Amino acid sequence: MKKIILRLLLFLLLFFAGQSVLAQEEGVVVPLKEILTSLSNQYQIQFNFLEDEVKYISVTRPSSELNLSEKLKFLSNRTGLTFETINDRYVVISSQKPTAAIHDSIEGLPILLQETVIEKYLAKGISKTVEGNLAIKPKKFGILPGLTEADVLQTMQQVPGIYSADETVSNINVRSGTHDQNLFLWNGIRMFQTGHFFGLISAFNPSLSQKITISKNGSSAFYGESVSSVIDISSFPEHIENTASSISSNLIGAQFNSKIKISNNSSFQVSGRRSFTDWINSPTYQKYYNRVFQNTIVTNIENSEISNYHTDEKFYFYDFTAQYQHKITSRTEATAAFIGINNSLDLDQKMTSEEILRTRNSNLSQQNFGGAVSLKTAWNDNNFSKISAYISYYNLNSRNEAVENSQTLVQQNTVTDMGLRIENSHQLNSDIILNTGYQYNEIGVRNFENIDNPGFSRSIKEVLRSHSLISEAEMHYLNGNLFIKPGLRFNYIEELEKYIFEPRLQFNYKLNQEISVEVLGELKSQTASQVIDQQQDFLGLEKRRWILADDRSIPIQKSRQVSIGFTYNTSEWLISLDNFYKKVTGIMTRSQAFQNQLEFIKINGDYSVLGSELLIQKNFDRFYSWISYNLSSSEYQFDSLIPSQFSNNFQIIHSVNWAGIYDWDNLKIALGTKWHSGRPETTPSTNLLDLSNPAKPEIHYNFPNNKNLSDYFQVNFSASYCWNWSQKTQLELGVSVLNVLNKKNTISRYYRVNTNNNTVESVNTYSLERTPNIAVKFNF
Repeated sequence: MKKIILRLLLFLLLFFAGQSVLAQEEGVVVPLKEILTSLSNQYQIQFNFLEDEVKYISVTRPSSELNLSEKLKFLSNRTGLTFETINDRYVVISSQKPTAAIHDSIEGLPILLQETVIEKYLAKGISKTVEGNLAIKPKKFGILPGLTEADVLQTMQQVPGIYSADETVSNINVRSGTHDQNLFLWNGIRMFQTGHFFGLISAFNPSLSQKITISKNGSSAFYGESVSSVIDISSFPEHIENTASSISSNLIGAQFNSKIKISNNSSFQVSGRRSFTDWINSPTYQKYYNRVFQNTIVTNIENSEISNYHTDEKFYFYDFTAQYQHKITSRTEATAAFIGINNSLDLDQKMTSEEILRTRNSNLSQQNFGGAVSLKTAWNDNNFSKISAYISYYNLNSRNEAVENSQTLVQQNTVTDMGLRIENSHQLNSDIILNTGYQYNEIGVRNFENIDNPGFSRSIKEVLRSHSLISEAEMHYLNGNLFIKPGLRFNYIEELEKYIFEPRLQFNYKLNQEISVEVLGELKSQTASQVIDQQQDFLGLEKRRWILADDRSIPIQKSRQVSIGFTYNTSEWLISLDNFYKKVTGIMTRSQAFQNQLEFIKINGDYSVLGSELLIQKNFDRFYSWISYNLSSSEYQFDSLIPSQFSNNFQIIHSVNWAGIYDWDNLKIALGTKWHSGRPETTPSTNLLDLSNPAKPEIHYNFPNNKNLSDYFQVNFSASYCWNWSQKTQLELGVSVLNVLNKKNTISRYYRVNTNNNTVESVNTYSLERTPNIAVKFNF
């Protein structure tokens, strides 16, 4: 193993040394405006353009041997801008095909651009790239139903194929996958906690984000540890921005964000957010409380005979970030970022039984802290290198004092994740870019349990180390109409002595100005996953715990996915159709949240899903509307069960979303509906109970997921208005109402035995009630 690592390091050293040598041989870059001035004087022509679209772009000068048309084509290929010759005197420069930089901008870097296929996807500030990804820029965000801010985890649930089976941001299902199968990154830091208020609020401050990339399929080979989607959040601006701050508040909490420009080459930014739910019981908090704590230890006890039961809870959350950005030279930039997320619940329970007053205290805390540093440089206009490192620490801790008896249960789940990443981009010619890199990752997971009556204690710690080599090419042909990005990720897991190859593919061909075809494919793997041992673990609130694969009883999860899509896009219409097939192997029953006869069975299997996603969007002058339809069939395969094949717990066969949005200047209004068929449930058979063991009667069930819940329907509304008091000072007011019609949707159901009369009773979990919210934000 040591020889492998030494050879790998030697290879990387020689590779980057070679890139550096190549860099010295390339020409230097100059600002695009300087080149335009020179061409204007040479050919007696005038360029018309928007200042913001060209002022940060630097490229090499086109060869003097080229004619004017060839020089303009050269500049268009290098910048992604459109150069339209009106006549022999005027040339218009525009981003008619809007672009977004692949790499954070540094003066002197090539503007290595990725073309945008769809500029406005669902809302302003959301675009679809030629790579098949969705790019969200919160600063340009318009509005979506039920949202007043660009909350990434709520926004992504508007995308066809992405939903939450239980309405939370801590249980996002992408094409029938579980939440832990998604990879969440914040400035390169892997995040193991994504929600506040146990999933109803995103843990990522929307005031901070600069760019968010979402990939459902065909993700870059630089992304590992995920068999479902990738959500990559960056909070660093492309350039050093001026000092600015904002403060805001809604009916749940308050937040601030302050960006300080230290010099022309450096800036510091800090943000924070805290709920006041432990001080004020607002109407919004009460609705969230009813949704989150139903059927948990907070609102229920196991023994229905107990009377005079009373609960007092103290709940709050906070998050904070700090980041530093410094341009060391015009070609080199260093960044550092830190994030902290916390949820805390303190619970006092009192009861009177047989005239004896009992008081118990339980608590739960959940944190995710992380830090990252990076150094990136442009050797010249054709070579870009970056080295980055991160660490992420996650902790879930609970102490449960049972009010019914004197038993105390302490549980803890901790994850420590560290990573190093080296990457290099080399533009071989005007059509091809070669990206290569190396990643090292070390992840440790510890699970601890202690019960005082009867005495029992268990602590398990596991560690996995992995090395990955990455190579991918970006190829643009046929005047930019054909884009191909093949990639390969090669993983080696030390402790398991396992080699895993993961090819990736992104293909986009533009048949004409309106119609394009897209093919995406990927093979991916994942060693860290979440499981549920007991539904009552961690007070029944965050009952999932992280574990690591051992390639025996806990297999490495692997996925393969392919999709083909078609897009018709004009200034008025957008029609997008994606057809996909996805299969994930190595899943465990413990990871799928069963609450039927499979709840305590530990076996492994897989699931496959076949589906189509359709989006139709119509743009009017100040109004636009869209409707999406999803059709999917998702099934488990557990060979040791009878039947071995049945519906996925997170399957939603039919889903329809609609929205109508008015977005003009400072006023934004959105109204939308969500409808989908019910999730699967397992019902008891006609012979309900097995009383062979009177002390512990068991329920007789039908085949797993033999029936579906009733349909889900919800109407959401939001509106916002912005007053521009000056160039830097604005006041924003937003209102939203979730579930306007107060529809009582059943989102899950399980069955339990009532030991008082030996009957079976159903336990329903209902969706969020009608929930209004008001947000005020002051920018200065």
